[in-house]
Amino acid sequence: MSFRSACTHWFALWLFSASVLAAPPAGVVSVSHPDAAAAGARILAEGGNAIDAAAAVQFALNVVEPQSSGIGGGGFMMIHLAKTGETFIVDSRERAPAKASAGMFSPGGLPMVFKLASTTGLAVGVPGTLRGVDTALTRWGTKKLADTLAPAIELAEHGFRVNRILAAEIANDGGRTQLQPETAAIFRPAGVPLKEGDLLVQPELAKTFKLIAAKGPDVFYQGPLAQAIVNAQQRSRSELGVAGTGRMTLADLEQYRVAIREPLIGHYRGFALVTMPPPSSGGLTLLQILGMLERFPLGDAAQGYGFGSPKTLHVMIEAMRLAFADRSVWIGDDNAVPVPRTGLLHPEYIEMRGAQIKTDSRMKDPLPGYPVRWDNVADVQPKPSRIKEESPQTTHFTVIDRWGNVVSYTSTIEYTWGSGITVPGYGFLLNNELTDFNFLPSQDAAVHNPGANDVAPGKRPRSSMSPTLLFKDGKLVAVYGTPGGTTIINTLLGITINLIDHGMTLQQAIDAPRLSVTQPTGEIRCEGGEDFMQPRFSISTQDALRKLGHVGLGAAGTDECKQKMGSVQGIGIDPATSSSYGAADLRREGTVITVGP
Repeated sequence: MSFRSACTHWFALWLFSASVLAAPPAGVVSVSHPDAAAAGARILAEGGNAIDAAAAVQFALNVVEPQSSGIGGGGFMMIHLAKTGETFIVDSRERAPAKASAGMFSPGGLPMVFKLASTTGLAVGVPGTLRGVDTALTRWGTKKLADTLAPAIELAEHGFRVNRILAAEIANDGGRTQLQPETAAIFRPAGVPLKEGDLLVQPELAKTFKLIAAKGPDVFYQGPLAQAIVNAQQRSRSELGVAGTGRMTLADLEQYRVAIREPLIGHYRGFALVTMPPPSSGGLTLLQILGMLERFPLGDAAQGYGFGSPKTLHVMIEAMRLAFADRSVWIGDDNAVPVPRTGLLHPEYIEMRGAQIKTDSRMKDPLPGYPVRWDNVADVQPKPSRIKEESPQTTHFTVIDRWGNVVSYTSTIEYTWGSGITVPGYGFLLNNELTDFNFLPSQDAAVHNPGANDVAPGKRPRSSMSPTLLFKDGKLVAVYGTPGGTTIINTLLGITINLIDHGMTLQQAIDAPRLSVTQPTGEIRCEGGEDFMQPRFSISTQDALRKLGHVGLGAAGTDECKQKMGSVQGIGIDPATSSSYGAADLRREGTVITVGP
């Protein structure tokens, strides 16, 4: 059997196993927390569609995963409508205030210390989550905003039991829940951090949700609540003084608008991937890596390219290094600075970049390429950006309803606990999303570099979030996404390769250990610390990578693959029967609930 035939064979087996296990068309939610999953399932059971359920899940996550997501942040909601076959994105990414400037994180020409800058109002972007959810409900939902808020109001008002993940995030917060009195009062009452099993009641958040349910989303963007947000983000740190105060005004909040975007579409071994365009770097970088890997017989164990083999991991690492070198220069908010989309994915450019990958040696640290020759954009020269690492937090969930409509939604307040600033009297945290911009501007007129990810008024910071749909022969077969900062891209790469090349079921693809490289210098992060992460990356495989010159794996003979990355929540669909099933990630408290037709 040929390699390509084997891939098709294995994928057919995966779909067959899914159709045997799944019920007739039903609604499914796959969420990182059981209480938020229950909120979405409740809306589906009440006759709501996937958009309605997604709204309920998002609001519930604000209650039960406050460290990761909420109305003080933003995100990307990918929607696929079964009736028309349309797919689009509701972009509610935070935006820089009108008074933001390229050098605001580098007063005097020196970058601020990240821990300080990220816990001040200066880091707070104009929040978009509420406006995004309401826009989706108004256009494509069937429920009122108040209906979708009801489960979250109950959770906030009556409380829920703190799980191991939230307890660990409070205990190991790096000080972020201790800096502001309002935040400490919620998560460290009387100075004692909440522990697993404690009841967390959030009356102020419940009050805020009731206010929004009664008066609509405009109450968030205008009036007393908006003023409270503006006042809260004027807090700084004593070490930074006035330089750390936020620049958001009431006008910034009132003028915030979401963007409805067309997805990015790419192909890999006969499958179509529908994923995120800029301002996320996720889709372009994912498709670029897949393009460079397509010439290798991944999945063919007889040629040494089975899952977790040295050859497989080596070529994946090298492709990641090349793509992330390009990402550092060329990708940002292309509403502000044109991104060479065509060039980055052009077959000639992919072939030229991928030709640097040698199967028997590690390349020198790659420089960014020059894809603009295939795009009608300004003639710019490569110059690496200067940006801090994105947070491994954030959250992702996936929903399908009984009619086949799908939502794949990644949302965030950026770093764990965001800015650490809770809006007084309203009970929700504000993001620190502006730290996703370059701390030192990269714009340089001398070499015609436009500064793709420099801070600018109204601009959206570069993201890696990439809710993704997978199609075969025009039919949707899988939906997935993940949190994880820059590792999002490589986690989704692994899931895609596991499904298509290695013939795994969706749950197997999620459980399998992950490997990630997010810098051209190539420091490896890899998993293996939990029993469910199978099959492991063996010590002999790690030694083989060390011998090739790869870095980040420590001393020979040791097992350095013990980390955890991401939290993939996905849904598989059998194109023959339209039946669906969920798969959830044990790295958090992944939960799947199926709601009958």
